[in-house]
Amino acid sequence: MTASLTVSQDLRRQLDHLGNAFLREFLEVEIARHPSNVDALAELGQVYTQCGLWNRGLEVDQQLVQLVPESPTVHYNLACSQSLLGLVDAAFGSLERATDLGYCDYEFMERDEDLASLRDDQRFRSLLERIRTKARRG
Repeated sequence: MTASLTVSQDLRRQLDHLGNAFLREFLEVEIARHPSNVDALAELGQVYTQCGLWNRGLEVDQQLVQLVPESPTVHYNLACSQSLLGLVDAAFGSLERATDLGYCDYEFMERDEDLASLRDDQRFRSLLERIRTKARRG
């Protein structure tokens, strides 16, 4: 017989917050010791975004672009941070760069909430169509 534990939404939010706070502190210590640890920086950027610390997330994404300038994922994440901060033109520039470097997950891009501020812009629809066409060609 398996016992089931029900956790309220409020408790779940509190636990998520505590987990993110712990992870954030852990990663900040790691980055202080090893500033070019790309994996830790990428994770820290995600944690900052989840915690609503968008300016810090942007700073991390800018560092990552300097460390791995040919990574499409890094440029995509930079676009997400820029979008969250309302830096629409910069976000489109970063999405273009991500696409030029090979980013092609248009399905994820279509539903990524971090890019919500871009969706009503014709440039977003054009970029999605260009990625779809590229993906179909294979």
